[in-house]
Amino acid sequence: MGGAYFLAAFVVLVSITSLSTHVDGKIARKGCDIFQGNWVLDSSYPLYESWQCPFIEEQFDCRKNGRPDMEYAKYRWQPSGCKLPRFNGVELLRKLKGKEVMFVGDSLSLNQWQSLTCMLHVAAPQAFYTSQTIDGLSTFTFPEYDVSLKFSRNAFLVDIKSEERGRVLRLDSISTAKFWRGMNVLIFDSWHWWIHTGRKQPWDWVVYENTTVKDMNRLVAYERALNTWAKWIDSNVDPTKTQVFFQGVSPDHDSVQGSSAANCGGQTQPLKRPGSPHPAEVVLENVLRSMGKPVYLLNITRLSQVRIDGHPSVYVHGGHKDMDCSHWCLSGVPDIWNQLLYTMLI
Repeated sequence: MGGAYFLAAFVVLVSITSLSTHVDGKIARKGCDIFQGNWVLDSSYPLYESWQCPFIEEQFDCRKNGRPDMEYAKYRWQPSGCKLPRFNGVELLRKLKGKEVMFVGDSLSLNQWQSLTCMLHVAAPQAFYTSQTIDGLSTFTFPEYDVSLKFSRNAFLVDIKSEERGRVLRLDSISTAKFWRGMNVLIFDSWHWWIHTGRKQPWDWVVYENTTVKDMNRLVAYERALNTWAKWIDSNVDPTKTQVFFQGVSPDHDSVQGSSAANCGGQTQPLKRPGSPHPAEVVLENVLRSMGKPVYLLNITRLSQVRIDGHPSVYVHGGHKDMDCSHWCLSGVPDIWNQLLYTMLI
């Protein structure tokens, strides 16, 4: 492609309309639905190069793993009715001074947390940082700004425990919620592991109320778990001290509806249009609507559905033997999720 292809105002011919314009008014910013819009090629993107982030996970570092193209990282998100502010990492660090931010979820939450740590490090490269992981809790701090970014791995939000009878998924129990207390910003995510079957299924039994089953409808189980999570938030979170976000459902492209592509392998351009509404997306929005406390939906599902080009595909490790159409390259799509989060925080 010629240099003109990277002009800042080149608009990809795909327009995303959110599944709903709001969740009880909680995702709008000044009357604009920031999740409805277009992907635009912009020569000033990406916001950072992966080599500038020395702590980036191997599975997300597509360039280091041999991906030859770079256009997937040059898209920014343009809402239809307003303009997103450009990410300013120093401004965000100042805004978060003295605060603790925690991402809670699966490896897609890790994907977003790592993106944000990279964005902030590159924005303030001279700022000293510390990073450690203890008992599944990763903590990245900027002592100069007194800001702490944490990632707590909890793929289901509810408990899954090893018992004598096997691995038990308890849809009515959240023992790890004690780690959420005292956080100033909480960003949750859960869906990816709910759909695994066979040897990848992470549980042997599912328990809810007084019922024990080997398995159940995954959307029903997901909804039960989300309702347990929602009850905890409604009972324990003080909105004057803690902002709560839900990442939304990150789409995978292991198969592609309405496209000749079998999966994300070899894809270097976004799709022209998103697929049908994600069923988990519908469940999530219904649960959020039922809540008493404000939870802000980071509604990344539809805008990410077209980004088949943004996954690691075979560039997840150096050997090029695996195919990853679930996670996202960094730099890349999760940086835009964090730009949207930034817009909602400032």
